[in-house]
Amino acid sequence: MKPFSGNFTQQESLDESVVAAATEVLTSGRLHRYNSEPGELSKASELEQAYAAYQGARYCLACASGGYAMAIALRAAGLRQGEPVLTNGFTLAPVPGAITAAGGKPLLVEITEDMVINIEDLERKAKTSGARFLLLSNMRGHLADMEHLDEIVRKHDLILIEDCAHTMGASWNGRKSGNFGLAGCFSTQTYKHLNSGEGGLLTSDDPDFMARAIILSGSYMLYERHGAAPATEVFEQIRLETPNMSGRMDNLRAAILLPQLAGLEDSIERWNQRYRVVDDVLRGATGVVLCNRPDEERYVGSSIQFSLPGISPAAARAFVSANKAMGVELKWFGDENPVGFTSNHHSWRYVEQQSLPETDRILASLFDMRLPLTFSVGDCRHIGAIIAHCAAEHAKAPGRAL
Repeated sequence: MKPFSGNFTQQESLDESVVAAATEVLTSGRLHRYNSEPGELSKASELEQAYAAYQGARYCLACASGGYAMAIALRAAGLRQGEPVLTNGFTLAPVPGAITAAGGKPLLVEITEDMVINIEDLERKAKTSGARFLLLSNMRGHLADMEHLDEIVRKHDLILIEDCAHTMGASWNGRKSGNFGLAGCFSTQTYKHLNSGEGGLLTSDDPDFMARAIILSGSYMLYERHGAAPATEVFEQIRLETPNMSGRMDNLRAAILLPQLAGLEDSIERWNQRYRVVDDVLRGATGVVLCNRPDEERYVGSSIQFSLPGISPAAARAFVSANKAMGVELKWFGDENPVGFTSNHHSWRYVEQQSLPETDRILASLFDMRLPLTFSVGDCRHIGAIIAHCAAEHAKAPGRAL
């Protein structure tokens, strides 16, 4: 089989409208988030208005990163030092990192075969821990049964904050990811659905919460210049009680995100077209298991995950290497040693070690692959065929456990 020659980290180039928007800000010299003319909305404020409208949220704060958005969301929601925060056992390191940075203690919850939080384990741990917070990670774009989860959140009076780094534009029964709890946190890092290199967005319908988040983001006393903020009177006391911790997005990044936001729905359809092609090929592959995608879920297929149940660690590493030799870059979540962006809870040494036997079993055979829009539909069919070929070769290799 012919190897694949594409680049798994190459994103689409940003078009002329994005370049023009960046040039306008650079020419003006007004890069700081509050550096605007009298009566003029800064680009950061414009982005806040535009994303609030897209998300269907009352308020939006443009942040320096998705991780920062999560950390100040927890602070603005009233997290106390040393307090437990429930979160998925399967996520990326910025999620427990944000909890720790905000002063909390991550309390990890098991996941299911479909790579979403195990709602039964969530309820058990909500009962026994007394936790007030759930930072739900919609990891790799997979949504749990959000109506069932909402029942548990309400039953145990949990404060729900959603990590939507991989679910910008996704929805459950028509309700957008990020709109199920107090707040939604989004990322605009290069490998997410909008690309500003680094950046984040925080949305909410709660005025007091968003006023605290805005002051935390470093608004000084310029909160009236925000594009999607609560009324001025909401800030009257909050502005004097809340520390100022600079982390709002600058005008340059906001400017290059605005034209991309206008094309987000088109990008989602193109990602999903590529996802479906790889999914179709792998569903017929030897030993390969893919998760269920419920009818209620509108997903964004910017990456794909699959399992080879029962694979040994040695065979998993060999499988990754075999794909790499054919030009296909896979990540394996079962490796206890972090590799690049990929890690699991065993390597988060700043988190108290916890027993997650089901999560460990699932991650032991779980592989992950990006689907950049620089790949054509034909490229994706080729990639799927290579993975299927490597899976078949491993299945019949002597001594291999698959």
